[in-house]
Amino acid sequence: MSKKFIIIFIILAFGLIIFNVTQLDFNHPFQGDSLIACIGIMASLCAIVVLLIYAASKKIAQKLKDD
Repeated sequence: MSKKFIIIFIILAFGLIIFNVTQLDFNHPFQGDSLIACIGIMASLCAIVVLLIYAASKKIAQKLKDD
């Protein structure tokens, strides 16, 4: 996966976070559609973390390959 695709996926994940925050009912965050929005926010955050770990591992692999 190239760096452009990783950046695009991270931007999409941030977009999903923003969308899900608009769906939250802050008075009852764990009921109905708010629970689904919370799950969506957590899943998007996990996706961002996984993509950042993948990008870091690609950089490390490239440095080891160059040496």
